[in-house]
Amino acid sequence: MTVLFVLFFAMVFGFIGFYWQRKKQNKWKVPSSPFPTEWRSILMENIPYYRSLSSDDKQRFEYKIQEFLLNCKVTGVKTEINLKDKILVASSAIIPIFGFEDWKYINLYEVLIYPTFFNEKFSLDATDRRVSGMVGNGPMEGVMILSKKALELGFKNETDKKNTAIHEFIHLIDKTDGSVDGIPSLLMERQYAIPWLDYINKKIEEIHEGKSDINPYGGTNQAEFFSVASEYFFERPKLLKRKHPKLYALLERVFNQDMASKNLRK
Repeated sequence: MTVLFVLFFAMVFGFIGFYWQRKKQNKWKVPSSPFPTEWRSILMENIPYYRSLSSDDKQRFEYKIQEFLLNCKVTGVKTEINLKDKILVASSAIIPIFGFEDWKYINLYEVLIYPTFFNEKFSLDATDRRVSGMVGNGPMEGVMILSKKALELGFKNETDKKNTAIHEFIHLIDKTDGSVDGIPSLLMERQYAIPWLDYINKKIEEIHEGKSDINPYGGTNQAEFFSVASEYFFERPKLLKRKHPKLYALLERVFNQDMASKNLRK
């Protein structure tokens, strides 16, 4: 009886999620006003990726920032958020999908910003607060939660190969095919999936053996490796290409971006 109960609610949540995604797709908003000068100043000051773009690509990035914020709310929970926070969230969303002209985050309607770390039950008051970012499931489907401190640090430190917000958006991209498993099926052609998994497993073994400079959290599972490696790809692409050329080449194919050619830190 319990199994049937669980299956019933899984089907209900699945139907609600599907219905909500279709509804959002039909109501997708597009920018109709010029990009605000204040927003451009925030991008120039805080987003190295944006600064590395050509003039035409800067305009396209700006359009995608506006589009994202028209279709996804950014809400502070027990903390005040400002325009800069919203621009940082939107940039984190756009950077991984910038190689795909028509990408839409139809599986996200709100990003909640918490002041600091939280636990896996979204509590700010518990003693086991170690989570800095999370993509919601079940009743929290379509929601992402980010720590404000982690969001800001992700763009302040350009050398640590870490960016919590980008990490979570990679999970969301991974989840678009229905499961967070380290295989971004919508971005990766089917024939590359098995070689990709084999290579991930090899790199995870290197992490466990202490033979890798990749964030040890990437050794948790294939999904976390994909997000951690992607953070490295977008934060320190030249270094990744030197130390892990095959991984760089695979991620370049996945994201349709030659990050090492951009004017970013080595």
